[in-house]
Amino acid sequence: MTTLEACREVDLQEPLAPLRDWFDLPEGVIYLDGNSLGPLPRATGPRLAQMVQQEWGQGLIRSWNDAGWITLPQRLGDQFAPWVGARAGELVFTDTTSVNLYKVLSAAIRLSQAEFPGPQGAARTRLVSERSNFPTDLYIAESLCKQHGLELVLIEPEELPACLTQDVAVLLLSHVNYRTGHMHDMAAVTREAHAQGILTVWDLCHSAGAVPVDLNGANADYAVGCSYKYLNGGPGAPAFVWANARHTDKFWQPLSGWFGHAEQFAFTSDYQPASGIRRYMCGTQPMISLTALQCGLDVYTEAERYGGMVALRRKSVALTDLFIALVEERCAGHGHGLGLATPRDIAQRGSQVCLTRDTGAYAIVQALIARGVIGDFRKGDGGSGPHKDILRFGFTPLYTRFEDVWNAVEHLRQVLESGEWQRPEFNRINAVT
Repeated sequence: MTTLEACREVDLQEPLAPLRDWFDLPEGVIYLDGNSLGPLPRATGPRLAQMVQQEWGQGLIRSWNDAGWITLPQRLGDQFAPWVGARAGELVFTDTTSVNLYKVLSAAIRLSQAEFPGPQGAARTRLVSERSNFPTDLYIAESLCKQHGLELVLIEPEELPACLTQDVAVLLLSHVNYRTGHMHDMAAVTREAHAQGILTVWDLCHSAGAVPVDLNGANADYAVGCSYKYLNGGPGAPAFVWANARHTDKFWQPLSGWFGHAEQFAFTSDYQPASGIRRYMCGTQPMISLTALQCGLDVYTEAERYGGMVALRRKSVALTDLFIALVEERCAGHGHGLGLATPRDIAQRGSQVCLTRDTGAYAIVQALIARGVIGDFRKGDGGSGPHKDILRFGFTPLYTRFEDVWNAVEHLRQVLESGEWQRPEFNRINAVT
């Protein structure tokens, strides 16, 4: 049986332990929701104060030049690009995930129509995604399918191989599923899609910064991702967009704003797209948010000193393995009705663990939050297995300790055995769950 003392001993030997000091984590809180909103880096507050008071307050409009605001989206993109297997000049932080997804899906659909017709030149008529994909992805895909006359086909993960047929134009997948933590083999799926002439669009919101990603190595076509989860950029922080270099300058910009113009300060009346990834930008960039994001990305630059993604992934696997083992040892065997939605195979697991329960999942999470153990709840659709209600716990290796895992499971055991989750205050549904 794993003890709390054993977990503390592992923490003392953990090479990544110094990175926890880069965050302003509240005393007495076990934060297992960094896969929804990352915590505050210690550097963010002082850096924002400097930016607001000096760069904005004193520099005024001059700071677009003097403080380098104008190139910050590209510079942040270059800083983070290696963490997802991208090269300099291929990735930019701009807009939101939904907006960026609209751009790249538009690009992929148009490129498919122009260069990848089906057999005998027939039109490709389908866009495929998973039924359990994050809803905003499906909403954007639905909108574009209506605009372009495509059929949106929603499938279960196990149906994917059979659905990669020559009438499919685009495959849209989340690398790590937000509900279950299931992780696709990006290279294998992309290879199978390309064999049928299908372009791939990957959502990296639940994988960027948490699991190994190699966009160029996988020969992917397009990718988007947010920065307020594992990248700790703050609520609503700008997202990123990536395009394979072979596609970049073929992009027709459906949101042709001035920051994507080849000569934005020439103020011409017609739109001429910039070359490279800058053409994926649209309107004026949010400098305060981008400045906050810089502090989150700086943590990853620091993490390179401690082994980079190899070390982060090693610890992530160890944390999630420990959580699963402790839940099954201390909770699941006591008639509490917990199931496991997340794959046991580490090759198929992101940096989160999702538990299922027939009843009370929301209230259990609320009772844990009241105890200072912050995870989150995701509502099911009434089906079985991973379609049940989900208790979701994220394990960010930058700051999560093995001691935190042990204590979180102990709180879960107490909440279940005491029945305190049945109290009325834990069953009132909040606006954000």
